[in-house]
Formats: sequence, structure tokens, C-alpha cells
Amino acid sequence: MRAFTHRLTATLAFATAVLFVAATVAACGGDDTANTGPGASATAKVENVTLRLGYFPNITHAQPLVGLERGTYAEELGANVKLETKTFNAGPAAIEALFAGAIDATYIGPNPAINGYVQSEGKDLRIVAGATSAGASLIVRADAGMSTPADFANKKVATPQLGNTQDVALRAWLQKNGLKDKDHGGNVQVIPTANADTLTLFQRGQIDAAWVPEPWGTRLIQEANGRLFLDERDLWPNGDFVTTQLIVRTKFLNEHPEVVEKLLLAHVKTTLWINDNPDEAKKLVNQGIKKVTNAAIPDAVINTAWRNQKVTYDPIASSLRKSADDAFALGYLGDKKPDLANIYSLDLLNKVLASLNLKAVQQ
Repeated sequence: MRAFTHRLTATLAFATAVLFVAATVAACGGDDTANTGPGASATAKVENVTLRLGYFPNITHAQPLVGLERGTYAEELGANVKLETKTFNAGPAAIEALFAGAIDATYIGPNPAINGYVQSEGKDLRIVAGATSAGASLIVRADAGMSTPADFANKKVATPQLGNTQDVALRAWLQKNGLKDKDHGGNVQVIPTANADTLTLFQRGQIDAAWVPEPWGTRLIQEANGRLFLDERDLWPNGDFVTTQLIVRTKFLNEHPEVVEKLLLAHVKTTLWINDNPDEAKKLVNQGIKKVTNAAIPDAVINTAWRNQKVTYDPIASSLRKSADDAFALGYLGDKKPDLANIYSLDLLNKVLASLNLKAVQQ
């Protein structure tokens, strides 16, 4: 029940009326979402809520693409939740929108989520579910003469964006193999480049390699004389590492947990449907991508790229913490190692999983 004392500024009669309404709401089991203004009915319904959801037009964001096309999100959220969507091309832009209150939740990669959590001193976002595992690789030009890690010396390597998930993975891999990028005193030139531009530069022979997410790894191979040098799955236990996850603005999570729970139900049901219907799911993903970008992915690309990732609701928390350690070692997260103890909020996800007789996930 909301407190009414701030409304007691008029006459005693007005105060008595307000107290009467408060007592009536309490007696009827009213909650914090009830309309408690002067003259409000004790039986007023929960106010309508708008949920603003972000995602990327990319196959590693399969759940929102499929769930929106099938209407699953709207169905599970219900009539009292208005769903608005916004697409992004990079994680930092999505984090900025979340901080500005322009969106309430978004699908996003692990490193932008870590950066946002650290920037807000652990206050402004929570990871509530996983979305995609794997789907990233290191591709070299077939004619670049690169067959061992040592061959990367004095070469040009692209990543999608400075400090993004693949950028951190590349620089950490270089260090592990006795190499450094030029930003850290080495001789490997790492060039943050938009994925579409990476494809063009590959075709022109102007860069030698790239660490990219799908479907761009497959496109580099099929369209730009690329060769698979490293599937990132080979670097992780059981080949599992988080590529995409679902985060929620903490304020929205605290104010509307029931909406987040419904969102997670749609997310989990869509995940299960995708894994049970991969061929139809690929078509819906491509359909959703075309709506946003006006260009579909060729069937040969999406069919190959799809095999390189796994759609899941498990956040694979251990891999996120390893990515955070790598980012910190590279100097991306400040001078103090971040405390990620509260970055996850998985209670609602596990509640949904229990309702579907599915095993809980761990953080």
C-alpha cells in the first residue's frame, strides 16, 4: 500500500477521505501498483506498463527476432504491458540508452554489460538470463600466410569495436600467445571496424584477419577468401561461453518484477521453440533481420553460421567472469578489479524454469 501522508495538505475532511481509501485498499489486499490518487477505486486494476526492449538484428539475438515474429512476447506479456522495441548495432549504444532510461531491457554481449555495471558502480543493470553461447571466431585471409600465432606479428587484425566482447577476446589471446597489440607495446595492429566494413577490407586484402561474431565469420570465409584459424569454442570448457545475454535496468526490475518474469517466460519459451524447430527458426530470424536492415542473410551463410552457435537461456556465468578478468588485465575496467557479485539476478529466471519443470541455472 502506498503511503498517503504526502496528500494530507488540505482540510480534515479531505484527510479523512484519503485515510478511508487507504484502509479500504489494505483490506482488499491492494499493492504498490494500484492507483491510489484521490477518488481512486479500491478495485482499480494494475496500471498499464510499457516495456521498451532492445536487441540487435543479428543471428546471435535469435530469441527477440523469433519471439517478435511469432508474437510470443506480446502473448506472454499480456494486454496490460505495451511492448516497444528498439534495435542497436553495438553494445555501448544500448548501454547508453539503458542508462538514459530510453530502454528498460536489452539483449547484449557480455563485455558491454560488464562495462555498464562497472560504470554505474553496480547499480543500474542486472543480467537476468543468457541468450546465445559461442558464435565467434578468428578468421584469416587465405593468402596472408598465417598458420601459427607467431604469424600475427606485424599483421592487421579487425574487431567489431574497441573493448567489445570479440576485441577483448582477441587481445587476451594475443597476450596468451606471447604477442601484444600496438596499444599495449606490441606489433599487432588491432583495428576496431564495423563488421560490414571488415568484409569489404578483407575482400580488398587491406586487413589480414578478424575476430568476429556470426554471421560475419561465415561471410568472411564464403565471400572474402577467409579461412578459419580459430573457433572460439576451442578456448572454453565444453565449448560454452556467453555471446549474448538479457539485461534489465535495475530500477525497472525493482518496480516491475512481474513484467520481467513475463518477459523471461517469453524468452525461455522462445528458446525452447527455436531449439525444437531450427529450420523454421532460421527463416524467422532472417525475416526479422530483413525487416530491420532491408537485407536478408543468404541461406548458405545462415545455415553454416547457425551451426556455430547455441541458443540458450543459461547465462554461463563463469565465462562472463573470465571475460571480465581479461578486460581488467587489458586496462579496460579501471585500476581496481571489479566486484561482480551482484551483476546477476536469476531468481525470476529460475522461477520460470521451475514452472516449466526445467533445471535451474547457476550464477
